[in-house]
Amino acid sequence: MKTFEINRLIIFFMMRTFTARRLITMLLLFSFLMFYMDQPCHAKDAGFFLHEEFRDLEEWKELSFPKIKEHSRYTIEKNLETSYLKAESDASASGIILKKDFNVYDFPKAKWRWKISNIYKRGDAKEKTGDDYPIRVYIVFKYNPDTASFGQRIKYGIAKKLYGEYPPHSSLNYIWANKTHQERFLSNTYANDAKMVILQAGADNAGIWNDEEVNILDDYRSAFGEDPPPVAGIAIMNDSDNTGESSVSYIDFIKVYK
Repeated sequence: MKTFEINRLIIFFMMRTFTARRLITMLLLFSFLMFYMDQPCHAKDAGFFLHEEFRDLEEWKELSFPKIKEHSRYTIEKNLETSYLKAESDASASGIILKKDFNVYDFPKAKWRWKISNIYKRGDAKEKTGDDYPIRVYIVFKYNPDTASFGQRIKYGIAKKLYGEYPPHSSLNYIWANKTHQERFLSNTYANDAKMVILQAGADNAGIWNDEEVNILDDYRSAFGEDPPPVAGIAIMNDSDNTGESSVSYIDFIKVYK
């Protein structure tokens, strides 16, 4: 894991009795924070933290997982004067992560436009074997020791002693679900501190662009029943390692703003 030895991460997660898949889920969140949470935010516009039009991937870094050999592919596709992110997955999993963090109280809103070629027929947000999505946008929250409970300070303190940094506190996963669920918010089947937020579901809107707009603060409070830690970051993933299926997805832009 570049900055910290992977075996030290594994020891910590084994102490919490993670399954292999949950380890992968948390590795995504942890690695995201380890690489980028200390980098400053430089917004071009005072009202925006991010206005990403995907002309290139200079502000992003690919994240792969040690136990998954097949990686998803992220490229920029251009059409005349338009460009967008193309995310391809074929029985694979990996993501891309932004190199900057932001304060969700300063920039609580986000919007993006996305499109998928297809859903995963075996995908199911309530089953571990179906925990794949043609596209998802993560908001990952940094642990804040100043507001932590006594139990959390002990747990995270042990983690910091093991590998020098705190693991992530929690995350919101904005997903294109493979099937319809009655709930808007679901706990991830591998990690209760990762909440799935269903924005699209099923194949009815596949093949067409769909605009999404979210309020990160409102969604966190609804999902967790409390205020979020202030510092967060963004990751994107198309994964199909559980279902063994394939899909191509696109994101036209992402904005994070006041």
